Amino acid sequence: MARYQIVGATGCPTGIAHTYMAQEALQQAAENKGVTIKIETHGQVGIENELTAQEIADADAVIIAADKDVQKERFAGKQVINVAVGRGIKEADQLIDDALAGKGEVLEGESKQEKQSEQTEGQGETKQANSIGRDIYNNLMNGVSHMLPFVVAGGILMAVSFAIWGVYSAEPDSAQYNETAAMIKGIGDMSMGLMVPVLSAYIAEGIAQRPGLAVGFVGGLIADDGGTGFLGGILSGFLAGYFMLALKKLLVKMPKSLDGLKAIFLYPVIGISVVGVIMWLLSGPMEAINQAMMNFLVNFEGSNPLILGIIIGCMSAFDMGGPINKAAYVTGTFLLAQGNSGFMAGVSAACIAPPLITGFGALFFGKYFEKNDRNAGFVNFILGSTHITEGAIPFATKDPLRNIPIFMLGSSIAAVLTYMFNVQVPAPHGGFLVLPVVTGKVAWVSSILLGSIIAGLLFGFKQKRLAVKNNTNESEAA
Repeated sequence: MARYQIVGATGCPTGIAHTYMAQEALQQAAENKGVTIKIETHGQVGIENELTAQEIADADAVIIAADKDVQKERFAGKQVINVAVGRGIKEADQLIDDALAGKGEVLEGESKQEKQSEQTEGQGETKQANSIGRDIYNNLMNGVSHMLPFVVAGGILMAVSFAIWGVYSAEPDSAQYNETAAMIKGIGDMSMGLMVPVLSAYIAEGIAQRPGLAVGFVGGLIADDGGTGFLGGILSGFLAGYFMLALKKLLVKMPKSLDGLKAIFLYPVIGISVVGVIMWLLSGPMEAINQAMMNFLVNFEGSNPLILGIIIGCMSAFDMGGPINKAAYVTGTFLLAQGNSGFMAGVSAACIAPPLITGFGALFFGKYFEKNDRNAGFVNFILGSTHITEGAIPFATKDPLRNIPIFMLGSSIAAVLTYMFNVQVPAPHGGFLVLPVVTGKVAWVSSILLGSIIAGLLFGFKQKRLAVKNNTNESEAA
């Protein structure tokens, strides 16, 4: 069996693009330095290139570049560098250097112990605080990543039912009623209905591993039944996870022979009882808060599409798949489950725009781009059209201070126009592939293209100016 100097794992909430971009960046950086490496990916299709216990034991260091749970407890006792997946893409070379230099921290069991080592220049932050924040974010995103397939499938099935047989085709009293449509919509409803319980279950699972799963699921069901929405699901997930973590520590001194009893009886009975009662009592207040927030967003959308579109556009294009982008996307997803498909229309438009902006820039000003960048821009027409915002990341990282504001402008234009035209998009993902189920197809596509072309021209002009400036500097140097 081959020995790898560095092993690692990558994972992003959607498990579509960031996961594999980070893997590729780390592998390329290691290859350039003559370092052997193996990176495990945690995507939507599951775990690929899985690390064995022996490979982990033999490795000198571990790099985790993930915004979700990647079972880091496996790396107990190893030198571990644990960063966001975005840093795995942008700072791959530095992460390899840090891993080889022995920087990072040592994992001991389920807790983390800081390793005393020299910090690189400019790193003055408190690692422990960052670690807690990253754990909270990663556990939340672990829930979101497991929830998304249910939402995507359910949303598209419901949208197909509406598009083929009519909006009222699932209602028995309507003239449009159709049994097949009712069946398809029913399946979609069931899939969407699992959203909050699954979110809660996998937040809890990320914190307390398997003992948290059942408790989080029941807590999520109570939250959903009580009308608390995704806020209740998030609360029940963290409550279940940390309660089960505390319960595990409380029962740690029980005889080893009773481990089976703990797993199949004590953990689920105590956990579900305590968390269930708490969530039952909190359902009333949480429902009021959740409804108030939903009403605010819906009213905001209807009364001021300009401000809402700018906010959504800037959030979606700021980090393109990162936590700020995901905040807008997840909000749209949950509102979609509440029956508001207008909010998601703007979010989708804003997420589609950045890759298209790079494509139009390369199309209009191709001679000012390097060959690889020009080709990447053309590929981004495909990625953008299928709602994969991450295709714009390589361009953003090359010149973030100038490129990201251009992407934010294009996304904001697309979102504002989408809200002004009152477009409805009942599917949370898919880009232009879900056009058959979009209400206001021409307006939606036109809004996205207009925002992308305007920003694409600015992007191209900026690239032209830089190219001319570089050529002038080279001529003067010669």
